[in-house]
Amino acid sequence: MHLFRHQWSNRLRSCLLAATLSMGFTGFAPAAIALPAGVSQGPSAEGITEYRFANGFKVLLFPDSSKPTVTVNMTYLVGSRFENYGETGMAHLLEHLMFKGTPRHPSIPQDFSQRGMSFNGTTNMDRTNYFEIFQASNDNLKWAIDMEADRMLNSFIARKDLDSEMTVVRNEFEQGENSPFGVLIKRLQGVAYAWHNYGKPTIGNRSDIENVKIENLQAFYKTYYQPDNAVLLIAGKFDPAQTLAWVNQAFGKMPKPARKMRDFWTVEPTQDGERSVIVRRQGDVQIVAVAYKIPSELHADSDALSYAGTILADTPNGRLHKSLVATGKATAVFNYEMTGYAPGLEIIAAVVKKGEPIEPVRQALIDGIEQFAKTPLTPEEMERVRLANANAFEKLLNDHQKVGVAMSSTIALGDWRLMFLGRDRANEVTSEQVAAAAAHYFTRDNRTVGMFLPEDQPQRADVPAAPSVTAVLAEYKPQKAIADGEAFDPSQANIDARTQRSKVGGLKLALLPKKTRGETVSVKLNLLWGDEKSLFGKKTASELTDAMLMRGSSTLTREQLADEFSKLKISGSLTQFQTTRSNLPAALQLVASVLKHPRFDPAEFERMRKEALVALEASRNEPSTLAAEAMSAHFNQYPQGHWLAAQSIDQQIASINATSLADVSAFHRDFYGASQGELAIVGDFDVAAVTQVIQDEFGTWQSGAPYARVIRHNFDVAPMQKTINSPDKENGFYVARLNLDMRDDDTDYPAMMVANYLFGGGGLKSRLVDRVRQQEGLSYGIGSALDISAINRAARFSIQAISAPQNLNKVDQAVRQELARVIKDGLTAEELARAKSGILQENQNSRAQDGALSAGWARLLDLDRTFAWSKQIEDKISALTLDQVNDAFRKRIDPGQLSVVIVRDEAKANANPVATTKP
Repeated sequence: MHLFRHQWSNRLRSCLLAATLSMGFTGFAPAAIALPAGVSQGPSAEGITEYRFANGFKVLLFPDSSKPTVTVNMTYLVGSRFENYGETGMAHLLEHLMFKGTPRHPSIPQDFSQRGMSFNGTTNMDRTNYFEIFQASNDNLKWAIDMEADRMLNSFIARKDLDSEMTVVRNEFEQGENSPFGVLIKRLQGVAYAWHNYGKPTIGNRSDIENVKIENLQAFYKTYYQPDNAVLLIAGKFDPAQTLAWVNQAFGKMPKPARKMRDFWTVEPTQDGERSVIVRRQGDVQIVAVAYKIPSELHADSDALSYAGTILADTPNGRLHKSLVATGKATAVFNYEMTGYAPGLEIIAAVVKKGEPIEPVRQALIDGIEQFAKTPLTPEEMERVRLANANAFEKLLNDHQKVGVAMSSTIALGDWRLMFLGRDRANEVTSEQVAAAAAHYFTRDNRTVGMFLPEDQPQRADVPAAPSVTAVLAEYKPQKAIADGEAFDPSQANIDARTQRSKVGGLKLALLPKKTRGETVSVKLNLLWGDEKSLFGKKTASELTDAMLMRGSSTLTREQLADEFSKLKISGSLTQFQTTRSNLPAALQLVASVLKHPRFDPAEFERMRKEALVALEASRNEPSTLAAEAMSAHFNQYPQGHWLAAQSIDQQIASINATSLADVSAFHRDFYGASQGELAIVGDFDVAAVTQVIQDEFGTWQSGAPYARVIRHNFDVAPMQKTINSPDKENGFYVARLNLDMRDDDTDYPAMMVANYLFGGGGLKSRLVDRVRQQEGLSYGIGSALDISAINRAARFSIQAISAPQNLNKVDQAVRQELARVIKDGLTAEELARAKSGILQENQNSRAQDGALSAGWARLLDLDRTFAWSKQIEDKISALTLDQVNDAFRKRIDPGQLSVVIVRDEAKANANPVATTKP
């Protein structure tokens, strides 16, 4: 369960709210449904209707039949700011324990797996949420509603679960400690706040995680996990009347809590001087970050400050990007707003290459921010943010799954309608408001970055209190709800029947027109060129050519190209993106123009080269990088220069330094073209018009390098066991690999897919997760993968895990024991049934996503297959017997041939072991 980084759009969140204005509100009129006794209808807006229960519980219903899926999202109005001294991280730790079950639902992750549900839980400063996304069906929806009601009041929250889950959460903490930026932000957060709980990271303090009492967790649970402190949102394809009845049956009978919620009275004092923090750890990249106190998201100034942050730090159009990155002083700048119900932080940071001067960047960063208000904002800067806001909100509302999850943080502010008000307020922000807010808050004595300096004449910034939600919502008027798309059947037969396949020049086409919510359309393009001989020694040139494409075309600069993508509502990359029906022809023309006529600007090339080098240096000592590098060096024995050869970090750096702009230009000239490839488009579009654009743009574009597949093969290598020292890293990395001689048309391919799903590929329910995470608490993340190709027999089975350095030997031991146990005793009939159900439902959920569907078609076109092949595999999975699955695993997996690489801080590994529970 990943910690929620409060940033579902800095621009969107910024568009919340002006307290001093009187705002009228008109409601959206939903279709009338009979209300169960004791249930009243609350406000309705833009397709969403609120219903209120006598016990204080609320449910939001957002029917949308455009996808055959449902999102169930439960928001509890409690986050890390509600924690007491010594209890930091408790809200997040409780989130983990909520997956440990109830008497009626003892194995929630297993139930999710059985039903093929995507799920997660997230915690931030103001709220905790739990969501499930699943195939629409009455059975799935009623089960999810009943399960959420059950675990609201009846979760175990038991000592035995805390014993194992504490070490899992601690390992998640350790994972964050490996990140230079993550550590810096936590320290910055702590120094910026003297008293308020926003100064404590949601993950918590290590000692609090390790020592929290089960009684405290149980009390926290009983206080905040109650119907009057929760809002349930259901979005997707469902019957509102029937769903409301189910919700009433599950939640309406709960008694209204008698306990009184505690009050919070701590107010962070006005900051009285600049503050500083320096983190010194081993690493490979420099970062300087500057933070300023800003008001609550409910305050009017929040809107203007979000504009200021974006205009300053946007890539590539931001002022700081131009003054620091474009000039070569820094490799990147970015901003991050840590805000919510209470006053928060605007953080703006720059990344600097190791070894280069950081002090000039620090001063330039501060000057650029604090002098920002003195340079008038241009209409272009304001319009760019407005357009980005509008596009981001439109994309959000086009996907009920994203709306369902994103609304949790808005609910935590006091009312879900604030999300829509934020959208409406976005266009009303003026350049004068932005300048005034920046001048007030972006001041020296409100800054956290450098050392503390006493001052006789402090320059303080008073942060005003948040206005009431009622005042903020007074003028809100809902807009018309977005029209639904069609209820699309994601079966393979229907996909094949609805798809028009053809060929334009060398491109194989798969065009699947259908009505979608918001008239969205997804595109996937693969272009193929070259063979083993012509591509020899060209890998780095190819990668750098690809990296240069979005840095300008012959007619557009990098900034202009970014603006065109925004205007055409293109999100994604050149070869895989989403846009809308009206913009698709122009989007295809723009993509073709960029692919055929890149700018190859020398200054941009040097910036790109520097960014790539800094990224490589930053990853050099990461445990995962070191493990992957060692494993590749062992298994990949292609000669240097071969298209499939592995490269170490040093070799990659040398290759980048040795590759010139002339090499990149030559690669584009010699290889790029549409002589062979695949193009798949799924969504709302005119087939005839789009086909003509494809013909015009790609039909005669030929590659100068004939294409032939470069076939991968495995090398005969002996198993190895290797340990690599990674000093000053709190978290270690484990990877194991076994080569297989196998292809996806082998008879036991379906059986191996199921076996891997059950052994380590099935999310939070598998043999590896049960043992290593759930029982022993050794790892936050562990899993196995099975990579099997359709075109070669170079398959592999692999396992990866993170863990504290002291626990990696235990991880290795547990992996080997679980392999031996499956080979000796086999998997069970109950597991087989769960895997069949989970795999098939996950596949169906994937086919309901247009982006996944277009990517899937592109892969199938390359192999001259259709979705009928997918149906054949699923039919074979459904027909599998337990003996077939166990026999396949025993035949293919030889633990004695497993190669293992462990990367850890040896000093920590040899210290006292981290405590975990016993299996």
